[in-house]
This record gives sequence, structure tokens and C-alpha cells, in this order.
Amino acid sequence: MSGPAAGTADAATTTDVVCLGESMVTFLPSQPGRLADVPSFGRGIGGAESNVACALAAAGHRAAWVGRVGADGFGDHLVETIASYGVDTSAVRRDPVRPTGIYFRTATDRGTDTHEVAYYRAGSAASAMSPDNVPYEDLLAGRILHLSGITAALSADCLALLRDLTAARPGRPLVSFDVNHRPHLWRGGDADASVLLELARRCDLVFVGEDEAEEAWGIVGAEAIRAALPEPAVVVVKRGSAGATVFSGLRPGPRSSNAGGAGDAAGVAGFDPDTVTLVPALRVDVVAAVGAGDAFAAGFLSATLRGLPVRDRVRHGHLMAAAVLTVPGDLTDPPARDHADRLAALDDDAWGRLRLGPGWTAADRAPEEVRTP
Repeated sequence: MSGPAAGTADAATTTDVVCLGESMVTFLPSQPGRLADVPSFGRGIGGAESNVACALAAAGHRAAWVGRVGADGFGDHLVETIASYGVDTSAVRRDPVRPTGIYFRTATDRGTDTHEVAYYRAGSAASAMSPDNVPYEDLLAGRILHLSGITAALSADCLALLRDLTAARPGRPLVSFDVNHRPHLWRGGDADASVLLELARRCDLVFVGEDEAEEAWGIVGAEAIRAALPEPAVVVVKRGSAGATVFSGLRPGPRSSNAGGAGDAAGVAGFDPDTVTLVPALRVDVVAAVGAGDAFAAGFLSATLRGLPVRDRVRHGHLMAAAVLTVPGDLTDPPARDHADRLAALDDDAWGRLRLGPGWTAADRAPEEVRTP
């Protein structure tokens, strides 16, 4: 199994990012409160990898989502909605037996004790993904392949698939991996957390939250996280309101032996070892704290594809996250590219004074018109 080296195909036809994972129909509450008390729900979609694909497509990139859904109405809704963002869904497979996963959640922040999520995904079509039933030719056709630890938790077959896709091989696209530790999906405790560490070390670009690294691996601090992940060329440590720390450098790891291929095409080659970049977060008037991590990854990947400096990659991640944080759902239209570029280019003082609230992504708002304290 092999795919074309990134950058070798016609730039006008090559997919920029291929995202693999489960997407589900999500039911959003009509009002705050316990699930037992909410009288009605609105229908949306949710899925870390499809969220990234939708955000990238909305930002003007050629994005594809590869997944598996049931041959049911919910599957129809997922595929049609994701495609409406401009995402290529031609490689999505339909399962004639297993259903599309769904879930219900409360309106409160995921990090609070009152947040509830009720998943109905056991035995879903996506959990049946394996090395034997996914279209490898589509998965490996892009400049970047984006994966997450959520998929690894769905089943033994899904874990086998991720291990296969992260294996070193000539011509492998740049592999991006969001750890996305979800303890409720795992059943084996420390053994399962170690699987996420194993997978992350096999990838080229890794996103990991400082809090989830401590929860999953007992590792505290950005430097310690980098020490535990020495192989990836780029490690992005998300530090919540403190911002993000990026470790970037060419490392001798179990990646593709295709020098000048995926890494160069996606703009990660050429760093000196152990370059460390710290980028403060933005102040945001949060409407709903869901989908921000996926949006951050999309913003960072978008800027990576464009070959922007590391600082600007992180800033674009923060800006894309701020767009989602200031709306109720998991997805929204990102700011126009020139608008985001103007904000990302601000000097450190001006960046630090920004405070973004609902409506800030309007294309006709200049940087000085964005809300400041």
C-alpha cells in the first residue's frame, strides 16, 4: 500500500487534506439543563475529523472526508451536510447493516461537571472501519492525512487501521494527528492511553492539549510532552488560555523515507532542531466551548499548507478557534483569508489587545474595528 508523494501531482487537482474518522448526527439542546429536562433538540453534525475537513474547505482548501456511515437517513444527512461545506465525500462508504452513530449533549461546557453527553455509537458503521474496507488510494492521495485518537478508541479494527496508516512507508503523506483523548471511549485505562502515545510518535505533526497529556500520560508541561514525543517534526502543545507552544525540527523518526516529499510540500521541512515558538491565545467572548480544538487544528493546517511561519500558523489556529467559540455549534464559516491574514500579522502588542466576540468574522471589519478592551 502506498500513495503519491505530496506535491508530485498537479497542484490544481491534488487534495490538500484528507481527514479520516467517525462523524455523527448530534442533537443540540433547545435550552440549558439536564438531558432529562431538555424538552427538545435541534439536529446538527459532530465529528472531530469531519469538523476539520469542513473548516478547511470553508477556508478555500481542497479537503476530503473519509468515513463509514449507515445506509440510513442519518447517514444521508451527514454526507449531504459535510458535502455542503465543499468537502469531497466521494470516498465515504455505506454500511448496509450497522447504523450511523448519534449523540445528545447538554448546552454546558464540556469541561464542567454539569456537562452531559449521551452517545449511541456502539456498533456503529464507523466502528467497523478496518484496513480491509477503507479506500487507501483516497486516504493517501492528499498532501496531508489528518487522523485523531478518537478513531483508535472505536474498535480493535479501527486501531489496526490507524497503526497501518501511521506506519513508515515511502511516499507517505504528511500525517497529522490530534491526540483527542476521550477517556469515556476507552476501557483499558493506562494501556489504552499508551496506545495514543504510540500512535502520536509515529506521526509527523501532533496536536495535544497540556491537560490531556497530564490526564492520559501523567506528563506535566510542554517540555516534558516534547520529550515524550521526540520523533514528530512538529508538536503543538495547546495550553488553553495561555496559548500554544510549538516544537519544530526535523527529527529522525519512523516517518516516510521520501526526502523532499510530504514534509517539504506541507511546509514543515527546514526547521532547526528544537525550535520553540510560544504564541499567546486570544481573548474571546465565548458563546459555546465546543469544536474549538478541531477549528484550531484546521487553522494551523491551513497556514501550514500555505507555508506560513510557525507563529502565524498558531495565530491562524487561534483565529479559527475563535470563530467557532463565538457561535453556538461546532462549525461556522471562518473569517475571510485576507481578514485573518491581517489579524495574524499584527504586532505582539496589538495581538495582545484583541478581544473577539460574536460577529467578529464579518469580512468588512478591519483589525482596528475588532473589539478591544
